[in-house]
Amino acid sequence: MRARIENKILLIHHEDLPEFKKGGSVVRNSYFWALRSIAGKASRYRDWEYESEVWLALSRMLLSFAESGYLGVRETLLEFPLSQGEIPSLLRDVSTFE
Repeated sequence: MRARIENKILLIHHEDLPEFKKGGSVVRNSYFWALRSIAGKASRYRDWEYESEVWLALSRMLLSFAESGYLGVRETLLEFPLSQGEIPSLLRDVSTFE
C-alpha cells in the first residue's frame, strides 16, 4: 500500500486500502475494519490517517494479517517513496520503498 508521512501522520493512499464488501471475504472485511478502527481519519475516497501513537498497533496488525497467508504482500506492506527518507523504526518490519 502506498504510504507517506506528513507532520508525523502516516497516510495510506485511498486507492490501495481494502474495500468492505457485503457478503465478501471475511478476512478482507475484517482487515478493512481493523485498519479503520485505529485510523485517526478514514473517509471514503480519501487517504486514511494514522497518528504516531498507533503505529505500533498498525505494524502488529499488518504483520498478523500478512502471516495469515490470506492476503497478498502488497496488501499488507507499506510502500514509501524514496523521497520519504528514513522509515520510522516502528514501521520498518512492515515497510519498503517503492
